[in-house]
Amino acid sequence: MRILIANDDGVHAPGLVALHDALADYADCTVVAPMRDMSGASSSLTLDRPLHPQRMPNGFIGVDGTPTDCVHLGLNGLLEDKPDLVVSGINLGANLGDDVLYSGTVAAAIEGRFTGKPAFAFSLLSRSPDNLPSAAHIARTLVANHHRLDLPPRTVLSVNIPNLPLGHIRGIRLTRLGHRACAAPPVKVVNPRGKEGYWISVAGDAEDGGPGTDFHAVMQGYVSVTPLQLDRTFHEAFKGLDTWLEDLL
Repeated sequence: MRILIANDDGVHAPGLVALHDALADYADCTVVAPMRDMSGASSSLTLDRPLHPQRMPNGFIGVDGTPTDCVHLGLNGLLEDKPDLVVSGINLGANLGDDVLYSGTVAAAIEGRFTGKPAFAFSLLSRSPDNLPSAAHIARTLVANHHRLDLPPRTVLSVNIPNLPLGHIRGIRLTRLGHRACAAPPVKVVNPRGKEGYWISVAGDAEDGGPGTDFHAVMQGYVSVTPLQLDRTFHEAFKGLDTWLEDLL
């Protein structure tokens, strides 16, 4: 078993090290990760310049690009042997609900869809690494049992882990994505030379976070496992759109 590990927090992130160490005795693991924090990069690719992979002292490979760049290279010629599975994380910070649209952690897993096996994206609900051992244990358990999965091709599993010691985690729940309210307005700043700029502000609170959602599970102390599909076609809208388009031309 060969596993490609990536993230969006960067090649030096503690969550990446924790994930690698949790899987290193289970599979042949190769880490390809961005050289710097690329949180929020989503599934962007770098197309305006070449990428320059760089071997780190610990054997990890750093890439001056996005999480998707890293997995794309890892699956398409950078490595001598093509990986069997892609695992992303462990992100320090939640990826709940609408977060999956922006998350580089989830995007790295999405790029792993071409292996034909489910890809995993792991996130810990904290900016602090204190409970990374809990998250690493959960990640190892799920990945080591992936062979028992019977899922459609190109399924991505987004896993959010509550910020708790392992003994306080109540279990694992299968969830759907909740939804966030609109984000807080951007914060305007002015530099010493008078040039205006804006900081993107914090994500909105859960607007749809009731039972069954990823928000609800982690707030109750459960690990949330949400299966994601890549077909974003809104099939329920076909009927209304078909009628609307009939008379336009």
